[in-house]
Amino acid sequence: MENNSFFAHETAVVDPGCSIGEGTRIWHFSHLMTGCQIGKNCNLGQNVVVSPQVVLGNNVKVQNNVSIYTGVICEDDVFLGPSMVFTNVVNPRSAVNRRSQYAQTLVKKGATIGANATVVCGHTIGRFAFIGAGAVVTRDVPDYALVMGNPARQTGWMSEYGHKLKFDAEGKATCPESGEVYHLKNGTVTKL
Repeated sequence: MENNSFFAHETAVVDPGCSIGEGTRIWHFSHLMTGCQIGKNCNLGQNVVVSPQVVLGNNVKVQNNVSIYTGVICEDDVFLGPSMVFTNVVNPRSAVNRRSQYAQTLVKKGATIGANATVVCGHTIGRFAFIGAGAVVTRDVPDYALVMGNPARQTGWMSEYGHKLKFDAEGKATCPESGEVYHLKNGTVTKL
């Protein structure tokens, strides 16, 4: 489907009533459902499903085989790795309709969720947080935190460029790529 403002591959299904920003690209066999909102310059890989009321900010990268269910909001510059999973009901049962009980998941600006990770609904992933491949997130994740494992546990801090930060005795760390300086105080990281 050619559009003046976005591209959708001929095998993609874009239901009426979707809002799709300029420069966004939607690839093979993906399905965007009525009422979803996709920002500018996003890239949705092969076999991506975006449910109603999902909101993706600008420059969101969604890799292959990701389903983004109602209740998920991703801010700008979020990266969703291949085959990662969102849930939207805490206690699903096939015979019990819980559509009125969808829990919101908020993924804040610049966060990365690695391949095959699972994010249990009702949690917030902080700004520039980094969820390792295969992690199972069962609680909120702070800004700049690196979490790994099942259940996911914090193992460090990450820069906005995706490098693990090494803090000195004064609580300062420098990103090796950007040169930006970060400060760790009372369990919170801020960029100086």
